[in-house]
Amino acid sequence: LLFVGAILLTLVVGRFFCGWVCHLVAYQDAAAWLLAKFKLRPRPIRSRLLMLVPAYAAIDMFVAPTVARWLADKPAPELAWHLATNDLWERFPGPGMAALTLLVDGALLVWWLGAKGFCTYGCPYGAIFGLVDRAAPGRIRVTDACEGCGHCTAVCTSNVRVHEEVARYGEVVDSGCMKCMDCVSACPKDALYFGFAKSVERAAPALPARVATKRTWDFSWPEELALAALFAGALFAFRGLYGAVPFLLAIGLAVATALACVLGARALARRELRFQHAQWKRDGRFTASGGVGLACCAALAAFTAHAGWVNGHERAGTRALERAAKLQRGSQPRARELERAVEELDRAERAGLFANAALLNKRGQAEIELGRRAQAERDLRAACEREPQWETPHFALAAMLATDERFGAAADVLLALLERRDSAGATARLATAVAREDVPVARISAFAARQRERAAAVLERALELRPDLAAARDALTALRSARD
Repeated sequence: LLFVGAILLTLVVGRFFCGWVCHLVAYQDAAAWLLAKFKLRPRPIRSRLLMLVPAYAAIDMFVAPTVARWLADKPAPELAWHLATNDLWERFPGPGMAALTLLVDGALLVWWLGAKGFCTYGCPYGAIFGLVDRAAPGRIRVTDACEGCGHCTAVCTSNVRVHEEVARYGEVVDSGCMKCMDCVSACPKDALYFGFAKSVERAAPALPARVATKRTWDFSWPEELALAALFAGALFAFRGLYGAVPFLLAIGLAVATALACVLGARALARRELRFQHAQWKRDGRFTASGGVGLACCAALAAFTAHAGWVNGHERAGTRALERAAKLQRGSQPRARELERAVEELDRAERAGLFANAALLNKRGQAEIELGRRAQAERDLRAACEREPQWETPHFALAAMLATDERFGAAADVLLALLERRDSAGATARLATAVAREDVPVARISAFAARQRERAAAVLERALELRPDLAAARDALTALRSARD
């Protein structure tokens, strides 16, 4: 609903949401302000092909999943209203990934690509807002008092050539304009203002071109093609890396990697090289800044290659699991695919730098079917320790333990999950075990000392399944009496 509301707002007043509400814009502005304190004012870097990244990201996020579902002939999900949640942060990355996302998308790209670098070269929402902005009547407009001094362009943090656009069109038509009003406040003649006009498609042909403008780019076409290829490879390497890297962070890292590789190639090939405020090479010799910069580019390229190796093997293992799921359970072809999956996941784990709960969960579930119960328990317990609120490995581990008639151990796994989060699945499984008397009611009563409401929910569900279970009724009555 927020996204739809933002689109409707953009349809009327342009990209006000980006300029005044978006948290990533705020982080980028803060990064630009901090860099300015160190007398660093990065100039905008302009690339033809990298500017298509936001459109690709928007298609990947909002269009591709629906098309894939259609092609697979899968039913559409049922529409439902979910205006409230008991776990606001469930779909957010953890603190570490959140901090890294802000560092890369909100600071590094500003330093390397100029103010609002992520907006220009990575944001999928910006691609949609930019498209809608073209039809919006709300624009930055100009009066006859304009003298073309360029103050407006100098202060624009959205990399818009404001003085050229108002001279040519009488208003800013670049969809990158976020209506932050910096140009309006900076104009010494008060010639700029926010107003409503016809959309650019109708307005532009009716306005004479008062200046001739030619857009300049910072990369040759061979470099542009290299940037595109490097971006694609780096995105493959980083997306979902270690089961933790979110899409927008992967986009930022891929853009940074592509730029670093091209910049490193320039440093090796040219006698003179300056990037942003640093002289990297002079008379064929690297400066101190250039040496550090080249080392950083090489390190980022090496890390990306390593990430691609790890992620490639994990994805190969995932594909093998998907193939196995389509084969008959217990068949030799299915067993071979499961073996292949375990081998690929083993390679990814051995090469990986960090623990990966998603990998451990996938390998553990494959090992269950292959009959390797000890290895499966080890992997699933490690996944539960790594992600203590993730239901999937907890449920898989509890089911395996229950199958082995280790009901107490299975209950411990589910109670550990239920202690950390309100889980309907854990509640239902524990209630079923209590109703079958696989788990004594006393275990749930002991758990009530830590989580009274969740323990009561388990007992209530158990009584729904088995109303004659006197121990559960007595325990629930005791809990309610203590609460009252």
